[in-house]
Amino acid sequence: MYAFLAEHRGRVFPDDQFADLFPSAKGRPSIPAPVAASILTLQTLLDYSDAETAEAARCDLRWKVACGLALDDKGFHPSTLTYWRRRLARSDRPHRITEAVRQVVEATGVLRGRRRRAVDSTILADAVATQDTITQLISQIRRVARVVPGAAEQIAAVCTGHDYTRPGKPDIDWDDPVAKDALVSALVNDANALVTALAEATLDEPAQQALALLALVAGQDVEPAEGSDGTDGRWRIARKVAEDRVVSTMDPEARHTRKSPEARRDGYRAHVAADPDTGIITDEQLTKAAGSDNSDPAVAAQFLANDHATTTGDGDLVGAADLPGGSTDDDHPGDPDRLPGREWYGDSAYGTGDLRDALDQAGHTAIIKPKPVQSPVAGGFTVDDFTVDDDERTVTCPAGHTRPISPTTRTAAFGALCRTCPLQATCTKSKTGRKIVLHEHDALLRQARRDWKTDPTLRERYRRHRPNIERVIAQVASRGGRRLKLRYRGVEPNNAWLKRRTAALNLRNLINHGLHWTDGWALTTS
Repeated sequence: MYAFLAEHRGRVFPDDQFADLFPSAKGRPSIPAPVAASILTLQTLLDYSDAETAEAARCDLRWKVACGLALDDKGFHPSTLTYWRRRLARSDRPHRITEAVRQVVEATGVLRGRRRRAVDSTILADAVATQDTITQLISQIRRVARVVPGAAEQIAAVCTGHDYTRPGKPDIDWDDPVAKDALVSALVNDANALVTALAEATLDEPAQQALALLALVAGQDVEPAEGSDGTDGRWRIARKVAEDRVVSTMDPEARHTRKSPEARRDGYRAHVAADPDTGIITDEQLTKAAGSDNSDPAVAAQFLANDHATTTGDGDLVGAADLPGGSTDDDHPGDPDRLPGREWYGDSAYGTGDLRDALDQAGHTAIIKPKPVQSPVAGGFTVDDFTVDDDERTVTCPAGHTRPISPTTRTAAFGALCRTCPLQATCTKSKTGRKIVLHEHDALLRQARRDWKTDPTLRERYRRHRPNIERVIAQVASRGGRRLKLRYRGVEPNNAWLKRRTAALNLRNLINHGLHWTDGWALTTS
């Protein structure tokens, strides 16, 4: 990587591609654009802090060679990197480093004829400590005092539960549940009183956001105390976790999520799409860790749309025989008269009806492990044992009873028919009988489950190609066997970091395959 950047940084990151960042003719940036882009790329690849990066550029000979710096160059202040990231973020093309590397990928033709895409995601820890409810309430009231004009006076007038001029938690007996509930009640009442006192004030956007966040943390984790209706000012910590809980007032966009019922994680979710055969990352997105819009299938649908938008007539899918090195797609040999779709690989998290329908509508093939179907009774009948007639809009149970499908809710209720049914014990435990809820794309889901059971070649292709995305995910989320932790707060700056990291990984991947310049970018072929 160092040797490659030393020779080609000006070709990969040409100076004119960054000229719009400095429209004034009164001077140039202290670090030339190709050098700054190379430094940001190396920083993200090696997971260095700004201080570590500045030290490496000043002291490490490899960095000096890669960036074209003199041996006695004194380097730069770490804040210079913040300056460049902010310039990029505020520009019309904030991800131009990633775009530059993608142009190199395209020029090499490494993806030409590659019909497979694999998708997966991982959780990346946020850059702040997760706060409990009491810490959130105190810290956010203190923040309102700092950023909202006149709030300090209002806090002194209406907030009596704690001295908010003091940092840290109050001195109480934390082993006494009565004392804890009393403190929670006092803090929640103070927060509500402060929000009410400032409700009519004219505030700028930062002040409004601070006040809104206070109202949110005052309600997300508490519930009325036992025997209270919420009007007498008695509160306690809720016995459940809010669905979209803010985990820290220092980073309001970080979220709780679970990889399994036992493993809870806090942070953000990094989504990746890649060619499973080459490991080249074709798309990436960092989102909040929770929420339906940030789920694996929802982001995969965005990847699908992006893939369609960048492919004119699926032209890049033609001619698999022209793959680098003279290799061919062994499952689908090249045919110049055919424009095949892609094969999209994903685990069962991606096996939703909406994503399968989107792939089907786009002319692609979903090689996705179906989600398992559950039965209300262990070992009993599942929804697949019920026959659905979409033309007649009916559902027939294993015992032969037929019920209509509701046109609005797409449910079929068997009700009283289950009471005398000899198969009831293996079908339902409900006193009101079995109810079948059909997805909008139920036929597509049923067909996917049938294909998975009856087509061994489908399972073989899945086992052969889908696991390769795990290696890509490991490269994105770890460095030297250490799990990475995000360095920024908020979705936008962390998404920019993810895009720079995938660009650096792609560039390293190409270099390992012999990336060189000979009147254009090319790979060493065998």
